[in-house]
Order: sequence, then structure tokens, then C-alpha cells
Amino acid sequence: MSGQKPSLKTGGSAQSRFQVDVVTEASSAGPTPPVPGTVDGLRPPDESKGRFRVVGFLDPGALGTASDIGLPPDVFHEPDGTKSDSVSLHSTGTGHTHISDSHSNTYYMRTFGHNTIDAVPNIEFYRQTAAPFGEKRTRPSLSELHDELDKEPFEDGLANGDEPSAAEEAAALMAKEGKGGMVKFGWVKGVLVRCMLNIWGVMLFIRMSWIVGQAGIGLTIAIILMATLVTTITGLSTSAIATNGFVRGGGAYYLISRSLGPEFGGSIGLIFAFANAVAVAMYVVGFAETVVEMLNDVDALMTDELNDIRIVGTLTVILLLGISVAGMEWEAKAQIVLLVILLGAIANFFIGTFMPSENKKPKGFFGYQTALLVENFGPDFRDEETFFSVFAIFFPAATGILAGANISGDLADPQSAIPKGTLLAILITGLTYVAVAISTGASIVRDATGDHNDTVVDTVNCTDAACTLGYDFSICKEGGCQYGLMNDFQVMSLVSAFSPLISAGIFSATLSSALASLVSAPKVFQALCKDKIYPGLGVFAKGYGKNNEPLRGYVLTFCIGLAFILIAELNVIAPIISNFFLASYALINFSVFHASLANSPGWRPSFKYYNMWVSLAGAILCCVVMFVINWWAALVTLLIVLALYIYVSYKKPDVNWGSSTQALIYNQALTHCLNLTAVEEHVKNFRPQCLVLAGYPNSRPALLQLVNSFTKNVSLMVCGHIRTVSRRPNFKELSQDHARCQRWLTKKRIKAFYAPVFAENMRYGAQLLLQAVGLGRLKPNTLVMGFKNNWSDGDMRDVENYINIIHDAFDLQFGVVILRLPDGLDISHIQGQDELLSSHEKAPVGAKDALISVNLVKDSDSDSCPSKSTSNQSSPLIIRATDIKSPLSLTDQRLLESSQQFKKKQGKGSIDVWWLFDDGGLTLLIPYLLTNRSKWGDCRIRVFIGGKINRIDHDRRAMATLLSKFRIDFSDINVLGDINTKPKKHNKLSFKELIEPYRLKEDDMEQEAAERLKAQEPWRITDNELELYKAKTNRQIRLNELLKEHSNSAKLIVISMPLARKGTVSSALYMCWLETLSKDLPPLLLVRGNHQSVLTFYS
Repeated sequence: MSGQKPSLKTGGSAQSRFQVDVVTEASSAGPTPPVPGTVDGLRPPDESKGRFRVVGFLDPGALGTASDIGLPPDVFHEPDGTKSDSVSLHSTGTGHTHISDSHSNTYYMRTFGHNTIDAVPNIEFYRQTAAPFGEKRTRPSLSELHDELDKEPFEDGLANGDEPSAAEEAAALMAKEGKGGMVKFGWVKGVLVRCMLNIWGVMLFIRMSWIVGQAGIGLTIAIILMATLVTTITGLSTSAIATNGFVRGGGAYYLISRSLGPEFGGSIGLIFAFANAVAVAMYVVGFAETVVEMLNDVDALMTDELNDIRIVGTLTVILLLGISVAGMEWEAKAQIVLLVILLGAIANFFIGTFMPSENKKPKGFFGYQTALLVENFGPDFRDEETFFSVFAIFFPAATGILAGANISGDLADPQSAIPKGTLLAILITGLTYVAVAISTGASIVRDATGDHNDTVVDTVNCTDAACTLGYDFSICKEGGCQYGLMNDFQVMSLVSAFSPLISAGIFSATLSSALASLVSAPKVFQALCKDKIYPGLGVFAKGYGKNNEPLRGYVLTFCIGLAFILIAELNVIAPIISNFFLASYALINFSVFHASLANSPGWRPSFKYYNMWVSLAGAILCCVVMFVINWWAALVTLLIVLALYIYVSYKKPDVNWGSSTQALIYNQALTHCLNLTAVEEHVKNFRPQCLVLAGYPNSRPALLQLVNSFTKNVSLMVCGHIRTVSRRPNFKELSQDHARCQRWLTKKRIKAFYAPVFAENMRYGAQLLLQAVGLGRLKPNTLVMGFKNNWSDGDMRDVENYINIIHDAFDLQFGVVILRLPDGLDISHIQGQDELLSSHEKAPVGAKDALISVNLVKDSDSDSCPSKSTSNQSSPLIIRATDIKSPLSLTDQRLLESSQQFKKKQGKGSIDVWWLFDDGGLTLLIPYLLTNRSKWGDCRIRVFIGGKINRIDHDRRAMATLLSKFRIDFSDINVLGDINTKPKKHNKLSFKELIEPYRLKEDDMEQEAAERLKAQEPWRITDNELELYKAKTNRQIRLNELLKEHSNSAKLIVISMPLARKGTVSSALYMCWLETLSKDLPPLLLVRGNHQSVLTFYS
């Protein structure tokens, strides 16, 4: 192609299907020269009708400067006179890049993809929400690129892959910030600070020394490492989930619900939000107790201790609420101030450990001493404490790792911030706890009297480490000492360089944790309410201000916290709260294991330092720790989670988050399907797997409801729909139709798949379904259709197709079942007969939508499944039920009532089984399956068989023996010895009248004319055919007489369907047999199996 310039045909032909736009660079000076074939540079008028546009580029003679064409500043253009199609970029070695263009055409300097509607990859196409600079952008659909050109313009928007310039984006962002954009936090302020403040709780200052005294330095480090192990594994799992896609607000709830689905997410989200709300009360009460103790020391109590705690707690939580409501920015500033105080308190403690003084020694503080380190390294459990009881007391101090994740919606980059901030916070706080444990254990004795006079006198009996340091505290073995690791919770204040700073640290730890919980609870609860998992909570989903603050959630959290503060009895609720947090940790770990196990292609976290088995171990560890902390609280937690899980599972919220539960179900289904395929079929495992030709599901509800009665939870049911429309709908219409029909089946609790096909005619469509529907062993083996009512009034070519569908089914070794109701099956012409509302379509208040399969031309054979009427159906129409005013005719009323008869309980009656020919047992199996259902449970099976008049008792006993071996209950067996007697004369005359219009009457015409007519209309009945099958015809007439005599009051008749030899019996004669056999009777099933055994009496 070298040496050629790209050219576009722009002749003035009005037949051109493409539209030509002339595009020039903004830098080109002067007027644009006209395009050949146009008038004054305008496009031919007819070409503007094209759907797509092909963009042509003119050669203005020069490209202009590098900046004019949008090149980087270090790239400049060097015109070249050589005629070439290529654009060459070469480095000069000086840090600049030269561009050589053969004929200086701007075509070669444009971004790839500029001249086509096909779009280049762009991150905006993958966003689920609107882009920051405007409306959400979408790539062109496959239909827009692939469908034939029509006169419809393509949709408005950013066409041809054009992107807004950097300047446009910057302007849009500046405009947004000018209006007051959202406050977003980085990983330090948003995650690290919050997690550290939440993990460094009051436990660090008032319980850590006691834990060292009980467990010793060695076991205390082991306790810290065990707790850190659990939180680290959970942190790794949190990081994996957080980096597997964009994270929105909702914290732990969002992570779990999007991974495991709404059942787990909804249950854990509610208790996690509640736990955070109650945790506010716990931390505030801890703060209030410290304040009240200080007031008590200076004798400044307002009333009594309990009420003072309530007063101080109430004032504190009101102050915290004010900070939270002021906005995340103020809350973040408060957290920074509290962190500085907390860091100062911790540093103050460590500085104090290097500053021993004589007046502190009687109280047990001697500075770093090897003797103390050795003595305090081992455990000394007292007061029935054990390793696990001490661990249970410490573990809540390690929680709080989700404080950053809980405000995920307020983070600038949650995918980066959550892993870095959470894991670093765990590391820093873990090292701090270990350092405090070693420092206290190496510098403070377990027991001290506080008396300066307790110096060493008897060096023989005094063997403690304190003795080597000049003090004898042996009297403390008898109890009563108030100082030392075991006795003084405020020992860190004693050790510190400036004791009031430790009190400030306690205040900071409690208030920061309370503030974090007060912010976390509403954020999580708001996300939960937005998803509408629980009814009635939508009022709390509303956000206010630039940060979408959940003010209503803040008020609710405040009320819950205040209620528990006023109760002031948190000793019982505290372990449940700890278990609530642990339950959420366990589910986060399980989420990672579950997602990895499901092996979904969508599970691709950018954080790689996780392992599915480690996550599973973490989940198990969390459950173990729950029971270690408090077994009854663990049981309560599990019961609450289970109850909420069952509730959400029962309600089935209409959400689809692509959870790992869905992925695992798919994996299991695929595995089981493949496993089934490798196993040969066995008669004991036979199930009637039905392909039901029903058209739109709501067109023939009686057919679907009856089949559902014997396939539900037993076997496969596929609702086949053959569509012969002249205009094939586009994919969007097809998918909407499919979704509506499948939703209708789900709403009616019919367990079936909807499978539509497009075909030239009904027979070809049925062949497609018979051959292609199914997967492995999950493949239909029984074809179910409706009887073709009023077939004689329609086109006989439809009857030919209908009968040939039956022949095709038998050719493919299918069983065939045909249902006939006295009033017919098809109710699609009755407007407003069934409600169905798409989840994407909102009806006005008081109005209801209905899915109607409307026949534009009411066809006479509309009761057949399928029928020609489907060729007149384009799609189900959505109409408003409030607009339906026309009253139904009496016929339609009966038809509508008849269509619902299998939906209700059948009551006492009989199912009459006319098992005239052995088809393998399908004729008997279907009634048996029906009687196992509650709707048909009161019906009894009556069996009718043919026999000889002189062997009736023998035949009855033989059948009773066979049925008992099949373990099928029956109420009666009737042997019909008079089947072969001649039918009544008037019935024979009726049959003769029925077939008269369809006879060939070859005796009345020449042979050549008769053969030509038979070739043109193969359904015609020949005289020879009538004579050959005279006995079979009489049998159908006689059977109808017997059916009216014996089964006129049956709830359902199941009878062996007569067979017609293919190529010998014309379709009209076969249709007349079926019509004659089944007319004027209760609901009747014509059944014929494939003559392979479906029943066995062997074990």
C-alpha cells in the first residue's frame, strides 16, 4: 500500500450509505476547502441519513506546531517531502523525538480510533457510576457495530471514541471543588491513624500490667502474638477483598456482602453496626469511670458514683455527636489531636521506665533489672485465672482493625489505603504491646506493699527478686498488698515521667475509640439501608452534605449509645459485642477462602500476599476465640447471625453483586453435571424431564402448573417457546423478554427454565429445541404439548407441522404427553389476565403492569402449544391493569377459570389411568408423581386396562401384582372386556362427518390429478388408508364412549396415546383420532413413553 494516500469516495451519488464528515485540525489557518462531490463544502443531503459516519481528513499543507497537534513538549514535527504512508518517530539522542510524516497529513497524527465508532479501551466504560466530569460513558453496543445500517442515528454522547481533553476534565473537577467537593482521606489519616487509635485502647494503660503479672512476660508475648496472628490474617483477608475492585462505603458490611452475598452481608452488617453503636457506650463509660474516680479522689462527686458516670457519659457522647455531625473533616482533626496525646502518653511511660526513684521502689518500681525480668518471665496465675481467661481479657484490645475500612467511602483510594494502613497499624500496635509487656515485666515486681520500712532484714527466707534489690515484700503472699503488677491497675501512672499525661492518654484512648465507633456505626448502617436488605430501614439511607453524611444514622447511634450509658451495666453486653466483632472477622476470612475456592475469574485481588487456607485457618481461629472469650456469648452471636441469615435467605432481596456464593454454586453445578455425564443411566433414577412447548409462559398457565406438579424438586422442566416472527427482535428486546418470562416463572413458583428459539416454522423450531435443549444428563426426555383445539378451522399445514412434531419426538426417542382441557389452554388473548412487573419498570402508584402475549390475529389453533399464533406475537406487551375496562365474555371467563384449575388443591377424587398399551411405564409414573404432591394427595389412582371378557379376574390379579411390585398404591383396577365391540352408530357417523373435508376422494378424479393433489396436500386421507385402519378408528370411537361412561367425573384422565405409523397414516387422520378419543371429557393427558422401562421392581 506504500505510495498510496487514503481516499474516500465522495461523489455526489445519493445512493451512498455512509456520511462523510470533513475534519481539519484546529491549528490550520484559513477556510476549509470544499470536498469534491459536495456543494460549498456541504455534504450531499441524502448522505446525512446514514447511521455511521466515515471521517475524511484534508491536507491543509502543514501540521502546525507540536503543541497544535497535542504532542508532548519534547516531541516536534519535521516535515518531509517523501511520499510515504508511514509516520516515523526517531530519537535524535538529545532527548527529543522527531516525527516524519510523508505528506504532512493530519490523518496520521490523530489518536488511534478517532475515525470509527468502535471505541478504544477506556476505564470510563467499566465504571458503575457516573464519571466525575459528567454523564456515565458507555462503549458502542455490538448491535451498533454489527447490525445492518438503518436510518436511525446512533445515540448521543461521546462518539467515535473521542475523549474529553485534560483541560475539560480539569475544569470539571475545579468546578466541582468550587462548589465544595467531598473530603477524601489518604491512607495515613484515613486508615492508619484510626486503626491505631482503635487498637490502642484503655486496655494498654490499665490492664496490660495486670496481664503481665498473671501470665508472665513469656506467655503475655504469646497472648499478644496469638491475638496479632488473628488480626493479621484478618488484615490480609481484608486487603485481598479491598483490592478486588472498587470499594464503596460500608466497611465490613460492604466487603462481606459483595463477597459472600446479601445473606451473610445483611446478617453481619446489622450486628456489626449495632456492635459499634454499643461500643460507643462501652468506651464512653470507661472514660466516665476514670473521670469519676478522679472526682472521688478530690471529693468532688456531684451525686453518687453511678449517677455521676451517667452524667459524665451523657455529656461526653453529646460532645462526640457534635464532632461527628460537624463532618468527617472535623472528626479527622479531633482524631489527630487524640493521637498526639496518646503517643505522648506512651512515650511518657517509656521515658519513665528509665527514671526510677527511691520513693517509687516501695510501690514496686525498680527500673530495668535482670532479676525482675527473670522472675516475671514465667506465669503466676491467681484467683482462678488461666491462660485462656487472661487471653479473653486481652483480645478486645487487639480489635479495631476495621476502623479504617469502615469509612471506605471517605477514602481517596480505598484499594491502596486499606491494606497499607491496616497492616501497618497492626504491626505498630503489636510491637507497642510487646514493648510495654517487656518494660513492665522487667521493671516492676508483682507485689509491693508501698511501705518504705519493708527493707530486707532476713536474707535467708527472702528469695524474691525484690530481696536482691533491698526490699522484702513477702508479706504480700498473705494478700492485702495494693501495689505491684498484680494489684495496681494504675501502675503505669506510677512508672511514667509525668503521671497526669497517662490519665490524658486514658482519656484519649477511650474518646478516640468511642469517636471511631460513633462514625463507623452510621456509615455501615447507611450502606446496609441503601441496599434495602431489611424493610422499613430505608429512612436511614439518606445522606446529607458534600460527604453524604448519615445524620439520621448518627442520631440512631447516639440514642443506642445513650441508652446503654444510662443502663451503665456493660459487663454482660461486653462479651457479646466482642463476639460480634469476631464474627465479622471470621466472615471476612471465610470470604477470601470462599472466593478462592469458587475459582471465579472475577476474583483477581491486586494484593497477592494472602492464601485461601490461611484465611480459612483465620476464620476457624476467630470462631475458637469467640468461645474462649465467652461460650454463651458465642452461642448467642451464632444464633443471631443464623436467624438473620435465614430471614434474608427467605426474603431473597433483589440484588446481584456477583458474590462468590454464586460462583461456587456454578462450580458445583458444572462439576456435578460433568460427573453425571460419566455415569450410565439407570431405570431406578429415571425422571420425566419435560420440554414443554408453551409459548410465553403466561399464555398457558394450566399446562405449566400441571407439569410443575410432577417435576418440581424431582426433575428438569424447560419452557420452550418457538417464535416465527417476521422481524427478529434485537438483543436488548430478547434479553428483556427472557428476563420477564423467567421472572414470571419464579413469581409463580414454577421451577423451570425458559428457552426461546427463532425458526421459520413450528416444526423446525421444535426440532431445534428437541435436539439442542439440555446439558449432559440434564436433558429433556419427554415432550409436553397442549392439544390443538379448533384445529379443523385453521390451516391444515399447521396440523401437518403439529403431527410431524410428534413424529420427530418419537424419532429422537422422546416420550410425548399432550394435555387437553374442555375449554382450551391458550389465554393470551385475554387482556390483563396476569400481572408481571419488570424490576426495571416502575408503575405509578395504584397501577399494576401486566405481561400479555397478545395475538394480533386471533388464530383458530391458538390452544395448541406451539401454534401459528406465535407468528403474530412479537413480544409480551406491558399494559396497565387500571386501563383494562372491557368485561370478559362468558367463554373467556370459563377459559380463565379453567386455566387456574391445577393451581388449587384438587380435593377428593380420582386420577383414572387408562394403561392400554405398555410404553415402558410413563403412563403410570406421571399419575404416581402427581399423587405425591399435596395438591393431588387426596386423589386415588384408578387403573383401567384392556382384557378378554372371560379372563377379567385373572387380568385384574396380574395387574394388581405388577402394581404392588412397583410399590404404587391404587384404589381400583378395572378390566375392560368390551373395548373391541363396535361403537355406536351415531358416533361413527360423527367421525365420518369429521374426516369428510380432509378426504382425498381419489375415486372421483383421475389418478394423476389425485397424486398431484396428495403431493401438494399430504395431509389428505385416502380411501385405502381409511379401510386399512378401520379397526383402529373404531377403537378410538369406542374408547371415547368408555371414557365418558367410566371417567366422566375424574379429576384427571391419563390414557395411552395412540400411535400412527409415520409415512402411512396421514396427519389429518391422526388428528381425527386424537380429537375423537379426547373430546367432551374432563382434563385429559395423552401419554406415550419411548418404550424404554421407566419403572422397575428390582432393588
